Amino acid sequence: MNTPKELKYSKDHEWARLEGEFVYVGITDYAQSELGEIVYVDVPTEGENLDAEEVFGSIEAVKTVSDLMMPIAGEVVELNAELEDAPELVNSDPYGKGWIIKIKPADAAAMDSMLSADEYNNLIAQ
Repeated sequence: MNTPKELKYSKDHEWARLEGEFVYVGITDYAQSELGEIVYVDVPTEGENLDAEEVFGSIEAVKTVSDLMMPIAGEVVELNAELEDAPELVNSDPYGKGWIIKIKPADAAAMDSMLSADEYNNLIAQ
């Protein structure tokens, strides 16, 4: 599994990347491989402030639908518009073009409590 060292990870299989004052969030390579072919991404929470571990949307694969969880508290400021026409980007490029939301974190330091790549790899190896 591809687990970039520069990202932070949640127990719920989301990744987070701080860029300036914003945090980009998506699902991990492991999560997309477990879900299978992604056919739809639904994020009805754009513009809302949510707490860590709250549901910000859902992701639909051919065989299942899974909730998407906030890795840290913040405001959902943008949904990746490319996913509307190409949800399969989550499968093909989960850490790049397949990002799902951009948030303005309530406190960016909260990312320090997220899992490192090694900790996340240990979690999924169990």
